[in-house]
Amino acid sequence: MNTQQIQLVRDSFALVQPIAPQAAALFYDNLFEADPQLRALFKGNMAHQGERLMGMIGSALALLDRPATLLPVLRSLGARHVPYGVQDAHYATVGAALIKTLGQGLGNAFTSEVRHAWTDLYGVISATMIEGTREPVAA
Repeated sequence: MNTQQIQLVRDSFALVQPIAPQAAALFYDNLFEADPQLRALFKGNMAHQGERLMGMIGSALALLDRPATLLPVLRSLGARHVPYGVQDAHYATVGAALIKTLGQGLGNAFTSEVRHAWTDLYGVISATMIEGTREPVAA
């Protein structure tokens, strides 16, 4: 991602943060609408899950200009999702739900440039998390 794209995702996420609980709930609604079977992967309190999701996104955005720090964290996160039943194909569904949610939440602020930046970002995140599922687990 280039500097402009990083700024676009950070600026647009700043617009989402004041409505983070509603955005997270909308994301999960979109996710479960796209694939109702994914609901079974979530055992806990969905409000808490939403807080964790928004925190993870915020943390990732803070590290975008430090890929040497961010990428190992994403690989580890991917590996930690395997025991929950997350499969490679789920990442595309999650990405589509994320982009849909951002479009709904940001309205006119979700320009084509912002959409492209988020799509590129999610591509990096998902590919890196999937890489983490392929790495041997340290004993």
